[in-house]
Amino acid sequence: MRLTIGITIGLRQEDETLWNNGIKQNAVFLAEALGNSCDVEHVFLVNTTQIPVTDRLPWDRQRWPTAAFEDVKDRLDVLIELGGQIDEDQTSYLKQRGTRLISYCCGFEYIHAMESILSGRTLWGYNLFVNQRYDAIWMIPQVANNSQSFFEVLRRHPAETVPFVWSPVFLEQRSQSLPNAGVYQPRGDQPRRLVVMEPNLNLVKFCLYPIFIAELAYRQRPEAIEILRVTNAEHIATQSPEFIVLMNQLDIVRQHKAIFLGRHDTPQFLAEQTDIVISHQMENPLNYFYLEVCWQGFPLIHNAHLCPDLGYYYPDNRADLGAERVLEAIAGHDAQAGAYRAAQREKISRYLPTNETLVQTYTQLLRDMLARPLR
Repeated sequence: MRLTIGITIGLRQEDETLWNNGIKQNAVFLAEALGNSCDVEHVFLVNTTQIPVTDRLPWDRQRWPTAAFEDVKDRLDVLIELGGQIDEDQTSYLKQRGTRLISYCCGFEYIHAMESILSGRTLWGYNLFVNQRYDAIWMIPQVANNSQSFFEVLRRHPAETVPFVWSPVFLEQRSQSLPNAGVYQPRGDQPRRLVVMEPNLNLVKFCLYPIFIAELAYRQRPEAIEILRVTNAEHIATQSPEFIVLMNQLDIVRQHKAIFLGRHDTPQFLAEQTDIVISHQMENPLNYFYLEVCWQGFPLIHNAHLCPDLGYYYPDNRADLGAERVLEAIAGHDAQAGAYRAAQREKISRYLPTNETLVQTYTQLLRDMLARPLR
C-alpha cells in the first residue's frame, strides 16, 4: 500500500504568498521530495488554522494540493507536523485510526526559547501544548547542534537528522521578470557593490561581522568598493546607540560608503543592486538564502560549515579571512562567472527534491518509522 501523507501549514490569510515564508516553502519542498518516493501515493499541504482554503491561494493547487485538516484527516496514513500544530484532540483522533505522526523540526527552537525568556518577550506564554505522541522526530541538520536536546526532552522521543530540501521553483518564478532572470552579471572594471542581507532578528544571523569583513576589505582596496548596502538594518542604525557608536568607528561608514536600509525583496535586490554578498552565521550553517544567492551565480562570502563548497567560504568568525575572500571575488569572479554558476547549481543539486539519494533517504526514514510500534 502506498502512503497518503499530510504536511501541516498554518495559513494566516486566504491569499497568503509562499515566497516570503520559509516555513511554508519548507513544507512545499518536503512535499515534492516525498511525492517522488515510490512508497508515496499522495501528499497534501494540510492547513491547521481556521483560515479557509480557497482558490485565492496564489499557488498551483494541482501541483501542491492544499486542504483543511478536517477535510483530509480520514485519508492520512502519516501526518508531518511542520508549519502548523495540531492539538491534543486532533492527535487522539489520528492515533485512534492508526495514523503516524511526525514532528519535522526546522526551527532553532532552543535559541528562540532562550531569547524569549531572557528578553521578556512572550513566545507562547502559559498556553503551550507539547505533543508527546510523535512516532518520529525529524530535524534538519542546521538545527541539530543547538536544539536536538530541546526537541527530545520535551517531546520524549529521540530525534533523527534528515536531509535538507530546497528547490529554485519560487526563486525562478520571482526572477523571471527581472533583467537577465536575476542571474549575476559581470561588472568588469567597475567598483563592486557589497551587500549584507542578514535578518537581524536574533544572534543566529546578524550583520555585524559581515560589516567588519567589508570594512577590512575596504581598508585594503577602497578604490575597488563602490558601496556597502546593509538591509534589514534601518531600525538599529537609527535606534540603537550601541550599533551607531560601533559603526562610527569604521572607515567605510565615516567615508560615506555604507548605507543602512529596511527590508527588501531578495531576488530583485540581488539583480539590481548587488555584486557580492557577505554573510555570517552562528548556529545556522545552511539556509535558503545561501542557496538562492549561489544558484543565481552571485559570489557569496560565508562561514556556513555545512556547505563549505558553495560560494567563497571562510572559517568560524574570522573576519580577516572573510575579507580575503571578498578581495578574491573582486579580482577573479567575473572571469569565471558562467562556470561558477554552473558549478554552484551542480553542487546544490544534492538538496533538490528530485535528488535520488535524498528521496531514497526519506523513503527509508518512512519505512523505519512504520516498522516501529504505533505510539
